[in-house]
Amino acid sequence: MRALSNRGLLPISAPVLSNRALGRALLARQLLLARVQMPATEAVEHLVGLQAQASTPPYFGLWSRLSQFDPRELERTLIERETVRLKLMRGTVHLVTVRDALHLRPLVQPAIERGHNGAFRRAMAGVDHQRLAAVVRELLADGPMTARALARQLIERGIGEDLAAITNATHTFAPLVQVPPRGLWRDGGQAQFATLESWTGRKLDLDPSIDAVVLRYLRAFGPASALDAQRWSGLSRLKEVLERLAPQLVKFRSEEGRELFDLPDAPRPDGEVPAPPRFLGQFDNVLLSHADRARIIPPETPFATQLTQGRDRERFVNHLLVDGLLRGAWWIEREPPTRATLIIRPLGKLSRAEREDVAHEAQRMLVFAADQAELREVRFG
Repeated sequence: MRALSNRGLLPISAPVLSNRALGRALLARQLLLARVQMPATEAVEHLVGLQAQASTPPYFGLWSRLSQFDPRELERTLIERETVRLKLMRGTVHLVTVRDALHLRPLVQPAIERGHNGAFRRAMAGVDHQRLAAVVRELLADGPMTARALARQLIERGIGEDLAAITNATHTFAPLVQVPPRGLWRDGGQAQFATLESWTGRKLDLDPSIDAVVLRYLRAFGPASALDAQRWSGLSRLKEVLERLAPQLVKFRSEEGRELFDLPDAPRPDGEVPAPPRFLGQFDNVLLSHADRARIIPPETPFATQLTQGRDRERFVNHLLVDGLLRGAWWIEREPPTRATLIIRPLGKLSRAEREDVAHEAQRMLVFAADQAELREVRFG
């Protein structure tokens, strides 16, 4: 008996991959089963970028993936303009190589604009998007500016009236990058923007290949469904792309019967392969790049409620994988100038062995993240 094709289901004869096996495949491709020795830029490109709304998550993400990772190496790539931070997949800030930025931004531009319009359609009524982008480029010709400063000057020139809407529009309708010191490991500061092309001295790819990007998505996140690829990218109609690529792909089905595509030579470890604890940054793509997150987030886990944690105010926290699944949140509290405490909040009960492994990895993370502290402590919350 065959399932209905318009629901993305496969014949029951197609090989089944359990959620646990899908999780191990994801971890292997995300370099989270075992750390690898790889240059930072190569890892960033392999992962098709790192989520980077805040400065530290890319550093935490690479530390958990690479052996002998030095944060100064990633800083250097930003300073020397080998990597950049800009709005990309799902309309969120990613750290990517320059080559990927020039290729990906034109592809995901419709999704970025769709997100902006959903939030600011009324406030942007009557605004000429092309004129706005042209004036942004003109204003940035003299050097980087903050988005809010750009927006004020645009409004002074009669382009829009709503400050919040125009601020968001500056890096929606023009491809802008956040320039250093924003995004550096020890430094930081308010985001200032330059155009992608002026900052890199290179032109946008006007004929980007969606086929190539979908294949790279499978290499980094597969096996995956069309809905998964759409959730990662923010784009639509990717089932057509996957069907076009089908002759060079293999197909599986999930426990629920969902059609999954994959590269024939991509790693698919056994679901029982050990997965060590991994400390990830905020919104790591390993957690956000599938419509069906059961491979990495237990169904009973209230993921949305774990994004913030704090006693007297909400703040974003980082995420902890145990046995290949989201099993906790973590953050570091600092008492200048000498003390740093890494606090772990488990989601559910950890076994004694899991707790010991997590504590050991947490100590290593503290040495990395708080190397200047004289006193370091790991505490389970």
